[in-house]
Amino acid sequence: MDNVHFALNSALTRARNVPPNQLQHAIAAADYGSFRRAAEVLSIKQSTLSRSIQLLEHRFGAAIFERSRGGVRATSIGRQFLRIARSILDQLDALATITHAAGQGEAGRLTLGFCTSLTAGNLRALLLDFRRQFPEVELSAVERRRTHLATTFRNGLIDVLILTGSMPAPNSNTRPLWNERVLVVLPADHALATREIVYWTDLRGQTVILSEYDPGREIEDLLVSKLVSPEDRPKIERHDISRGVVKSFVTMNFGISLVLESDIGANFSGLVFRELRDGTGPSVLAYSAYWQSDNENPALKAFLKILSERYASPRLET
Repeated sequence: MDNVHFALNSALTRARNVPPNQLQHAIAAADYGSFRRAAEVLSIKQSTLSRSIQLLEHRFGAAIFERSRGGVRATSIGRQFLRIARSILDQLDALATITHAAGQGEAGRLTLGFCTSLTAGNLRALLLDFRRQFPEVELSAVERRRTHLATTFRNGLIDVLILTGSMPAPNSNTRPLWNERVLVVLPADHALATREIVYWTDLRGQTVILSEYDPGREIEDLLVSKLVSPEDRPKIERHDISRGVVKSFVTMNFGISLVLESDIGANFSGLVFRELRDGTGPSVLAYSAYWQSDNENPALKAFLKILSERYASPRLET
């Protein structure tokens, strides 16, 4: 293990002189498990890619890949090398983005991270308003898991996040935005579909399908808070699938699901949406915007201007 660490540290001291395209070649080979397939995707000759990776291995004095007739597989040190290589390319992309935005002056580029539906609701309306007022700004959207968004945000690769729940982050500002009602998604022939309103207690005995992607986790936390006793809760199935596939599962009668009202815009034949309530009324989740205090991107300032106009807040939390 000490030899691995020594080799890796030695590699890091030389990484600054590596052409980015060589890192791209190695990452592509790892992703596709084949020099031939990676070369096809990159539109280069296989011999060029193979030679590029050989130069990398010679430079760092360690084998990055194990070769076989079935393809290639990263070695132990190769896996560590590839993780760092991906990080280097991410940082280079961020540098290019920042430079491009600075060169564009007042126009620039805004990178927005989110994990909610754009088929309807406030975020869709917000982005349409932003495009109408600032058509010259290039908008880049990132939809990923909360953990990925948080890491990317802290690394400065995302200008603003719009998420449910809280996301503590150093040196960041927060603005509360809007609330969205929680709805239950049912097959049209389900017994609960005959009701205009469904209560949390009606979910007992049901199978609830949730996505591992946000806001699935926040909805599950809300369900647990509403139905404190495990005996009163439905069976929860978590899947690593998109919201659209969740709805497909519901149409196949695999279970029901819980969504936020912005998902209503995604029409699926054979589904009905019903508002979820407890004794006090509709259940909601709150959205907030997060951005770094030291981010001077002019496009971000333009976006925050619209937020302040649409969602007045008495103060900003730091």
